[in-house]
Amino acid sequence: MARRKKIYEGKAKILYEGPEPGTIVQYFKDDATAFNAEKRDVIDGKGVLNNRLSEFFMLGLNSIGVPTHFLKRLNMREQLVRQCEIIPLEVIVRNFAAGTMAKRLGIEEGTPLPRPIVEYCYKDDKLGDPLVTEEHIAAFGWASQQDMDDILSLALRVNDFMSGLMYGVGIKLVDFKIEIGRVYDGDYQRLVVADEISPDSCRLWDIETGRKLDKDVFRRDLGNLTDAYTEVARRLGVMPQNATPMEKPKLIN
Repeated sequence: MARRKKIYEGKAKILYEGPEPGTIVQYFKDDATAFNAEKRDVIDGKGVLNNRLSEFFMLGLNSIGVPTHFLKRLNMREQLVRQCEIIPLEVIVRNFAAGTMAKRLGIEEGTPLPRPIVEYCYKDDKLGDPLVTEEHIAAFGWASQQDMDDILSLALRVNDFMSGLMYGVGIKLVDFKIEIGRVYDGDYQRLVVADEISPDSCRLWDIETGRKLDKDVFRRDLGNLTDAYTEVARRLGVMPQNATPMEKPKLIN
């Protein structure tokens, strides 16, 4: 079997050259990081769950006309995606105050916001992904004004879809972040939702109890991360209702 060429390795995924031009194989790792990778661990089964959940969300977005880079899932840990030029921004949509926004503005966590608020962070791990404004984005040429209009529209459509989906299974979509990529067809460019959508990139709280079902479980030492992600997958029907969290295989001597 031919050895694949690795293009990039991040904190949670590895990208390999795809089997056809214009495609990439996206591999989901079990690594968990927080606080700009100051806290890290390996959580058995996390990559499998994120692969399945991201597939589920991307297919749902494609079905309602929101373009994504997703093509198909290849196996339990890998999916085939379109190669795209990633705009160097994290696009964050907030429905409730939480995390850095709550700290920054002195708002109690869980406070409903008057409307969804979209924020942008410059993608640079060394700088800690700093918050930026549309003025910064325009001045440094990261995206055009038309791009920003399209990004805002995509982000709010993703929010509508994800909020309704989660509410239907008793989960509050507190906030989430997405990345946007440019796909070229000759001289024509279009923007697509890229990277992943999973509990790694969303804040998900149980509506009844407030239990956290996202990476804050790892950030704040609130229990077993795989249990939380498995619960999200169960409720959405991505995994059977009687499924148990995946355990690391045991070696037999």
